[in-house]
Amino acid sequence: MGDKAHTHPGAAGRASAADHPTSVRNVVLVGHSGSGKTTLVEALALTAGALNRAGRVEDGGCVSDYDEMEHRQQRSVQLSLVPVEWDGIKVNLLDTPGYADFVGELRAGLRAADAALFVVSACDGVDGSTRMVWEECAAVGMPRAIVITHLEAARADFEETTRICAEAFDGDDPDAVLPLYLPLHGPQAPDGHAPVTGLVGLLSRKLFDYASGERAESEPGEDQLPQLDEARSMLIEGIISESEDETLMERYLGGEQVDVKSLIEDLERAVARGVFFPVLAAAPAAEGARQGLGTVELLELITRGFPTPLEREAPRVTTTDGVPRELRMCDPDESLVAEVVKTSSDPYVGRISLVRVFSGTLRADQTVHVSGHGLADRGHEDHDVDERIGALSTPFGKQQRPVSHVIAGDLACVARLSRAETGDTLSSKDDPLLMAPWEMPDPLLPLAIQAHSKPDEDKLSQGLARLVAEDPTMRLEQNQDTHQVVLWCLGEAHADVALERLRSRYGVQVDVVPHRVPLRETFGTRAAGRGRHVKQSGGHGQYAICEIEVEPLPGGSGIEFVDKVVGGAVPRQFIPSVEKGVRAQAAKGVAAGHPLIDVRVTLLDGRAHSVDSSDAAFQTAGALALREAAAEAKIHLLEPVAEVSVLVGDDYVGAVMSDLSGRRGKVLGTEQTSGGRTVIRAEVPEMEIGRYAVDLRSLSHGTARFDRRYARHEPMPQQVAERLREELRAAS
Repeated sequence: MGDKAHTHPGAAGRASAADHPTSVRNVVLVGHSGSGKTTLVEALALTAGALNRAGRVEDGGCVSDYDEMEHRQQRSVQLSLVPVEWDGIKVNLLDTPGYADFVGELRAGLRAADAALFVVSACDGVDGSTRMVWEECAAVGMPRAIVITHLEAARADFEETTRICAEAFDGDDPDAVLPLYLPLHGPQAPDGHAPVTGLVGLLSRKLFDYASGERAESEPGEDQLPQLDEARSMLIEGIISESEDETLMERYLGGEQVDVKSLIEDLERAVARGVFFPVLAAAPAAEGARQGLGTVELLELITRGFPTPLEREAPRVTTTDGVPRELRMCDPDESLVAEVVKTSSDPYVGRISLVRVFSGTLRADQTVHVSGHGLADRGHEDHDVDERIGALSTPFGKQQRPVSHVIAGDLACVARLSRAETGDTLSSKDDPLLMAPWEMPDPLLPLAIQAHSKPDEDKLSQGLARLVAEDPTMRLEQNQDTHQVVLWCLGEAHADVALERLRSRYGVQVDVVPHRVPLRETFGTRAAGRGRHVKQSGGHGQYAICEIEVEPLPGGSGIEFVDKVVGGAVPRQFIPSVEKGVRAQAAKGVAAGHPLIDVRVTLLDGRAHSVDSSDAAFQTAGALALREAAAEAKIHLLEPVAEVSVLVGDDYVGAVMSDLSGRRGKVLGTEQTSGGRTVIRAEVPEMEIGRYAVDLRSLSHGTARFDRRYARHEPMPQQVAERLREELRAAS
């Protein structure tokens, strides 16, 4: 693997449809922003012959510099697919965003892929977010390899970066993270920097020089052999330790020479099983060159070492009624099971769905069944409909190459699926099936918006519906208490992209307004009130008088209504009317306009008229009585309190706990977990954690995450309530 003399690809270039699952490799690129993922994808496409020079599609038409820049900006915040072909194998490269705000796009890439390339900058090392993704991949046994980039930088250090990766990614078994090649440095520049011009293959003991722009093979010099042989011995021992032949290590330590071909076969099997993680180096091609450093070696690793879709464990599949269903995984002749891993909108083509086919064959113009996953709480409607497939194509940049069908294991774009959304399952209309949903993070940053003008108001609903259809990590809320439209996002960048898409794609201009939490009111003391509604204006009059007493109740009690009228002072038929009026007024609030809760209202007495009393009159009297009682009592504002659980590295526990306390939070306890991390549990007023998704990321350098759920409403401190009332008076 990666050691044969391979100066140019066999059948290389743009990939269209695959003919069998064994000729497909689905690879997701993972790494923090700026690590070089997109540049690496372009370098691989250039080496494979899919580009004629960096950033230009080999299809006759030339992409302008402006279009290319715009396309790269879009790719930085969304999942993109670049299919290439190498030695008769179709390689679907899934480039994911490095920003934490777009982890939903990363999850989609992990779902669609069968192996992962972790891209690590030789200048920046490994961040906490990348380490967490590695652990997720390890939990499901996904094969992984590491690519070290930015070796052209003066401060780049391949050996040190490899050591950091071994500690960060596989601390329990660092011998499973080892380089297959060592960088070959050219002449030292006046500033002391020696640029990387090639690679030394540890198994083959060959030099691969890229200085000319083409991969050239040669023999190492005598001065290079000691370093090469030391690293080679470590690599061989690492491969043998993961070999399925349990006698191989004993034979090797006994002095037996292991055939290089056998070592490569063991290496390929260990990589495919997800137990050995090779480290490679890569750099983009120089201006005018056709091959970037390490790209041939990387393509060989992908095509020979990464698993085929046939080797992936099948996701759980059920009927739409929830009955488990067994399928032969990745069989083109089985029942169709495909999944929409990404949805986007094109102003000219309409909605485009990126689909991974897990079983069966998807054909153009086929009618399929669309099954949803019940994300109604995020503003996504449930789906259980038949829909006709539009054109199928494989993408490359902004271009689409039409294909007639897509077999199990492959990916393609589907045009004009008007109902299907990200995460939905496509199956045969005669055999509807549903795949188990993939885990998506809960959006925890609220963005309250309102239409900028009347024309925007008319388009807002449709624009928001399309926006959340594209992004299952976004939640749309129409808050009934605050009457606000709230987009729940993963972070500030996520929110900015959502606003820009509303404006540019759907022509909707919105204003961001302060997000309000749903407050409540309650009585702090016992109070009495008298409601008198008497009107005589000719004809049928209105007459109703009632006397009530209101007392506070423990939290969570709601509104309790008690009838203690004696002697028929209020006729029996009008007692429900009084209660209805009281509850209606409680819903409107009695002081600051927030719903009243946790009180007992007791009807003590009243008066009625034989002719003029009515249901409406006693409803009005009940509301008046409650307002009068509130005027005599001390009214408390209640704020919602959330139960917060923060998973954070041990190094940041003190800072996070201090920050929670500064937010009027009450830390309930901590719990140690694996990987040097701690779970902090606390109760925090929701007013204090509106931007916690952003602040926690900054506080922990992106290594912490949290979840929250509503616990209860409790009295707001007097000084906070006063400040809030002053803000409301100033706003009005």
